[in-house]
Amino acid sequence: MDKVLILDFGSQYNQLIARRIREMNVYCELHPFDVTIDFIKEFAPVGIIFSGGPNSVNDAGSPDVSPEIFKLGIPILGICYGMQLMSVRLGGRLESGDSREYGRAMVENLAPKSPLFRNVSDSTQVWMSHSDHVSVLPSGFYPIAKTNSIPYAAIGNDETKMYAVQFHPEVIHTVEGGRILSNFLFEVCNASAEWKMENYIATAVEKLHDQIKDKKVVLGLSGGVDSSVTAALLAKAIGKNLTAIFVDNGLLRKNEREEVEHNFKDMVNLIVVDARNEFMSKLAGVDEPEKKRKIIGNTFIEVFEREAAKIKDADFLAQGTIYPDVIESSSSKKGASHTIKSHHNVGGLPEDMKLKLVEPLRDLFKDEVRELGLKLGLAEKLIKRHPFPGPGLAVRILGEVSAEKCDILKDADHIFIEEIRKAGIYDSISQAFVVLLPVKTVGVMGDCRTYEFVVSLRAVKTDDFMTADWFEFDHAFLKRVSSRIINEVKNINRVVYDISSKPPATIEWE
Repeated sequence: MDKVLILDFGSQYNQLIARRIREMNVYCELHPFDVTIDFIKEFAPVGIIFSGGPNSVNDAGSPDVSPEIFKLGIPILGICYGMQLMSVRLGGRLESGDSREYGRAMVENLAPKSPLFRNVSDSTQVWMSHSDHVSVLPSGFYPIAKTNSIPYAAIGNDETKMYAVQFHPEVIHTVEGGRILSNFLFEVCNASAEWKMENYIATAVEKLHDQIKDKKVVLGLSGGVDSSVTAALLAKAIGKNLTAIFVDNGLLRKNEREEVEHNFKDMVNLIVVDARNEFMSKLAGVDEPEKKRKIIGNTFIEVFEREAAKIKDADFLAQGTIYPDVIESSSSKKGASHTIKSHHNVGGLPEDMKLKLVEPLRDLFKDEVRELGLKLGLAEKLIKRHPFPGPGLAVRILGEVSAEKCDILKDADHIFIEEIRKAGIYDSISQAFVVLLPVKTVGVMGDCRTYEFVVSLRAVKTDDFMTADWFEFDHAFLKRVSSRIINEVKNINRVVYDISSKPPATIEWE
């Protein structure tokens, strides 16, 4: 299978590059910029992409590559910082100053016969984000596109098959970015579009057979998409040699425990652990979001380890790690994106864990995991559910968490999602949920004065969860949801709707 290697120079859009490539049915992997030449040779890519990044090539200590990479005879596409790095290392020059461009810009196609810009419009919108720009081309390169501000918005060398663009073709704001990436893959690299889920299933099952053989596997099953698909894939590969442990921490959606038991009791050996009191006692008095996350992650590991130790003949531990988790946990230190919040999907297990790790989804993005789940026969309602945070309701209860607050939030959230499904708009929304606020307000119910909680509804639409807009409900819908929550859920007397976009807000409140 043909592969593309993406080198990570710290761009916030790195995962988007990989997703766009895979959407064209070409397999790719994202690795730190400083991988060795031997690694690249062993990986044997048909093409290499240099990502963007926040640094300046002219700064001391900025991310760099070995000069040997340009002698491998492998086609290279440089994006933004990648263009600048390629140009300087091959003999070109950069300038800084008045030519800075951020946001939308129009580029003029100067070379419609170039393999990179074939079938691209004479003038097309792109997304710029740069201060430095190439002012002198390296030997052998020619201009492919320009803007009103810079003379070289795209350049190429047909002989060495090296090309570069100053803009970001991977984002939706670059209207013909998909065509440019497709040209690089199929016109320049001659890649074959063989990355398809049917092929992946067959290959994954074979690899799991070879890795596990007749040994026993333990899996932490959360009921979410990733762990559910992991369970289904392992069940297909090793059958009842899989034991799934479901930990009820009291922070799950309403009826989550019952649904997991229904969906998986006949597929795997299922153990259900009631650890609600243990989690709630450890969360008592804690209101700082990051501390809550760490307590939940550590407590889950303690409970899971305790239960897994009872399975004496287990050899492997399965995790629903997916590719974004891998990327976030292994990004290059130089120029890497900032950590917004901690997660325990990767690297959270104790060093003395005796079980060997098996992660059958670690090469897949979320949309690929969903596709895999459907092809494995899991219910569409499960596979297409909106994302749910690893710490569960703890990060949707602002302030201290308690069993009473969890019950209140579960009921309110259940009503909100139920009404969204009834309205036929669930699949039009990327994520929807209710947040319990740490304030109480005065209200009137019947002839009585009340002093009860406020909840906020949150619903967003997004392509990549890096940016998001709030969903515009009909007023009649919001009125219906508000009325049901206030009338049916005790201890709530006020409902508000969050109309903040990301950025500057995040999707979750904590």
